[in-house]
Amino acid sequence: MPLIARAPMRISFGGGGTDLEDYYSRHGGIVVSGAIDKYFYAVVSGSGSPGLQLISANYGSFHVQDAVEDLVWDGNLALPKAAVDQFGLPPGHEVFMASEIPPGTGLGSSSAAAVCLALALSAKQGRRYSPAELAEAASRLEIDTLGMPIGRQDQYASAFGGINAISFGSSGVTVEPLSISPERVKELEDSLMLFFMGSSRSSSTILREQRESTRRRDKRVLESLHVIKDLALLMRQEIESGDLSAIGALMDRAWQMKKRLADSVTNDFIDRCYSAAREAGALGGKVTGAGGGGFLLLFCPPARQQQVAASLRGLGLQQMRFRFDFLGAHILMNSDEPVRGKDPIELPLSVLERGQ
Repeated sequence: MPLIARAPMRISFGGGGTDLEDYYSRHGGIVVSGAIDKYFYAVVSGSGSPGLQLISANYGSFHVQDAVEDLVWDGNLALPKAAVDQFGLPPGHEVFMASEIPPGTGLGSSSAAAVCLALALSAKQGRRYSPAELAEAASRLEIDTLGMPIGRQDQYASAFGGINAISFGSSGVTVEPLSISPERVKELEDSLMLFFMGSSRSSSTILREQRESTRRRDKRVLESLHVIKDLALLMRQEIESGDLSAIGALMDRAWQMKKRLADSVTNDFIDRCYSAAREAGALGGKVTGAGGGGFLLLFCPPARQQQVAASLRGLGLQQMRFRFDFLGAHILMNSDEPVRGKDPIELPLSVLERGQ
């Protein structure tokens, strides 16, 4: 029997960019985000060979590792190679990876992969991590080992699950679940729309530009980040106890600030899609992740969603429905011990078939 782990993607309501160390180490940062029911999976099983095999369904990549060969962290499998080196995995195993969301689309798939791999490989070695330890391990893997110019919100959102206010400072990271009823969660879910714009992008260029601007203490970028942080605090208040319809206007204001962080955050097509959504009835929104493409997240009253969907379909966008995830990263199946969580039969069939 294989070991199967999964970790959720996320959407961010506000505060993105303040989770970069060059900003939060001086000013403190906060991100309000929610994990969603779109997942990255890792299946660890015996391979029947003396070496190590890494297989990625999304990249169509395959790597066979000799039992004594040193791993080189390059190509599409750089992350799992680095994870195997960091957490260890005895020869004679295979790691199969699959994601429900294409890489580079702004929903935190890379960090969900790092969290999932850290969980799966550590569990295979008999180690147990708390969500905070898991998020830190994934952050070290992406930021320190691989040198990725990213923040730390995605790893915490994926490890913990739920809807949280995640605060960043020089002394560490604090995760505070928002105090909201199940009825309010459903109302929030029903007011959000997510559309794939048909393009994926690397966030590295955008985030490097923002990081360098922050290091230079660029006045325009710093002022925008300060406003983004203040808006995230207001979003938390509105989600917990305020008027949910106010979130749309706050998201719109945050999106206007986000576009000031780097030239490539938006483009003519994104602007056209966003304007069409607003004209059709959306109260506000943003491009997920660093920007430049991927998914468009909108806050829209249910009564206007049919018009918004029709308008964006006319521009070639596809809607993806989702719900929030409150489990976070966890083991679905482990032959070595009993596991809590959802039944493994809820896995996509392709993942189950590959793991057998």
